Amino acid sequence: MQISDKMTPTELRSTISLASIYGLRMLGMFLILPIFSVYAETLKGGSNHTLIGLALGAYGLTQVLLQLPFGIASDKYGRKKVIYIGLVLFIIGSMVAALATDIYMVIIGRAIQGAGAISAVLTALVADLTREEHRTKAMAMIGGTIGITFALSLVAGPLLNQWIGVSGIFWMTAVLSALAILVIKYYVPDPVLSQFHSDAQAAPEKMKSVLRDRQLLRLNFGTFSLHAAQMAMFIVVPFALTESSGMNVNSHWQVYLPVLIASFVLMLPAIIIGEKRAKLKIVFIGAVALMLVAQIVFASTIHEFWGVVISLLIYFTAFNILEASLPSLISKMAPAASKGTAMGLHSTAQSFGIFLGAVVGGYLSHRFGYSAVFIFCALLMCIWLVLTFGMITPPAVRTKMYHLNDLNGQQATTLAQKVSQMTGVYEAVAIAQEQLLIVKVNNQQSNDSQALIEQNILKLIGADNGIS
Repeated sequence: MQISDKMTPTELRSTISLASIYGLRMLGMFLILPIFSVYAETLKGGSNHTLIGLALGAYGLTQVLLQLPFGIASDKYGRKKVIYIGLVLFIIGSMVAALATDIYMVIIGRAIQGAGAISAVLTALVADLTREEHRTKAMAMIGGTIGITFALSLVAGPLLNQWIGVSGIFWMTAVLSALAILVIKYYVPDPVLSQFHSDAQAAPEKMKSVLRDRQLLRLNFGTFSLHAAQMAMFIVVPFALTESSGMNVNSHWQVYLPVLIASFVLMLPAIIIGEKRAKLKIVFIGAVALMLVAQIVFASTIHEFWGVVISLLIYFTAFNILEASLPSLISKMAPAASKGTAMGLHSTAQSFGIFLGAVVGGYLSHRFGYSAVFIFCALLMCIWLVLTFGMITPPAVRTKMYHLNDLNGQQATTLAQKVSQMTGVYEAVAIAQEQLLIVKVNNQQSNDSQALIEQNILKLIGADNGIS
């Protein structure tokens, strides 16, 4: 029994297509981020920053409310049908926001956009269309799409605003969503078998145990805080850049582009040290502390152009490290059979942070001024920093998955016990209902040792499946 190192053309096509649609949804949120506050002030009711925050954050609120129901519906009615519904809602929301002449209609449009909460469904469809041994790679491609989309949006948003305006951006996302429906229908294959995947989907019955896990709660609070601060600060930063430099909002990309490039360069050594040398906890705590520094510098220098630029550099360096580290930490710390549930709660914490951060940031900016927003963000970072010191050192592991053939519950349990006794194996779980073996392997071993573990696991699977 051998495992191919490469995805099939169908797997690759499916993953790239679904990752691009996932990225499209992120574009709907991120493209307007660097320009929306300034635009919203020109709308009726837009002088109230609380309403600006609500318009930005409404997307996150409906995501929180509907993400799990959409996932459950996709198990019952089919992935593609639910994705079509979600994309149609996204199109309607984009059109409502594009036609809006007051801030209230934008709030409604953004809420409808978020109501098409298909992120979990897209992830489940990727799991349906990829073999177990390539699923981690496929999910990593989707995760990378989110980071690229965010960085691209900060540069593309101001440029697009110059050419087509915010209304035009909403129309553009509506058209792209309509094209996405065609991609799903004609380019993404129909899954041969559509089933629940513990590694990729949230299971309601596992919610309670995951919510009781203090290590995962720490990480989810961090996810919430990171995205709450992100949305709160972008209520203020577009105004601050314009007022401190005299630059038109359409030119703000000239600040974001060099800052983002520099932050990625500064981020890479930290990520390499954290993952390759098993120093992830130290790097993680350092990044949270750096994020606290960024908020303090923001609060102190928000009315000075170079102060804002330096703050943005510190902020994006810390943000990039944390955004890349959080999913990795959750994957390492969550029980293997509950990874999908843990990642689902991580996504929910992110969406709730987007909503609450935007609303609180808007309110504080309106009532108390720019600096109050960053004081709020600094308080969140202080709490998060204290919580990180109680975090256990994450195990230096990577997750491998294997398909099983017609094993019953007892056979699956026996197989998992045998694999878990191997030297270098941190955890092994076999799920008979999904015919899936999930193994966490020590990532600090030599390549030869890891290859030997792989061979022994495949031999056991072959023996238990009656394969010679």
